[in-house]
Amino acid sequence: MEIEEKIAGLIRRTSSRLSADVLQALAAAIRREAKGSSARMILETLVQNAALARRKGTPMCQDTGTLTFFVDERLRGLVTPAAVKKAVAVATEKGWLRRNTIDSVSGRSINSNTCDGAPVIHYVPAKSRRAAPAVTLLMKGGGSENMSRQYSLPDAALGAGRDLEGVRRCVLDAVHKAQGYGCAPGILGVCVGGDRACGFEEAKHQLLRRLDDTNRDSALARLEKRLVKEANALGIGPMGLGGKTTVLGVKIGSRPRVPASFFVTVAYLCWAARRQTMRFGGGQTK
Repeated sequence: MEIEEKIAGLIRRTSSRLSADVLQALAAAIRREAKGSSARMILETLVQNAALARRKGTPMCQDTGTLTFFVDERLRGLVTPAAVKKAVAVATEKGWLRRNTIDSVSGRSINSNTCDGAPVIHYVPAKSRRAAPAVTLLMKGGGSENMSRQYSLPDAALGAGRDLEGVRRCVLDAVHKAQGYGCAPGILGVCVGGDRACGFEEAKHQLLRRLDDTNRDSALARLEKRLVKEANALGIGPMGLGGKTTVLGVKIGSRPRVPASFFVTVAYLCWAARRQTMRFGGGQTK
């Protein structure tokens, strides 16, 4: 199979399938909500929508989002920008992607979804040379992207200093300000530190983690658990209509910073956490 066909297949799977960890989190959320409540009915509808999309192989959301590819650097000669763009154009023509790219100056639609800067491609170091090289695709819709935020500490209005307590206050503020917009329940990717640009890059990279994993940094692991509990205690609920499930997960990473700056970056992802991985020589993830 040509590499473009494989990438197009990855695009279709990503747009139409939720991974097992997200489905499990939604199922657990349904059990937490009261029978007959709007929160439970919304969550049940989301799961039904996901099942229908998977069965038909069609996008689970009309906003197929910004496509961000994370490509193992060992695949640089095979998974080229030209191959990725051709696959995106094919997927768009077949209806697996919406015509979703706009020229920011002219306002015209770029009907192939391909141009300089679209899709986004990051070549990343291999986590392990013994593992099969992989390509991971994240599809992030505009509604959730609009709910992403960046803070500069200290922040007097939040009473947030340059420490993990300050980070906690920023994340809870981001959840409160979202108020269910961006299609809650959401998943939060957070970066502590870095500059403004790499803060968002790392925050989005955190969204690739499984919801059921544990942060290798014990302090961040504790903060992740606390933030999930406290965010869900806000009562915002699915789509902002109330309930016990405002977020499905919080994932936190860090980047080094200069002494003058302390940024906290929050990347918001909607319930339709569209992320899939294709491995070369090891099959695809579920």
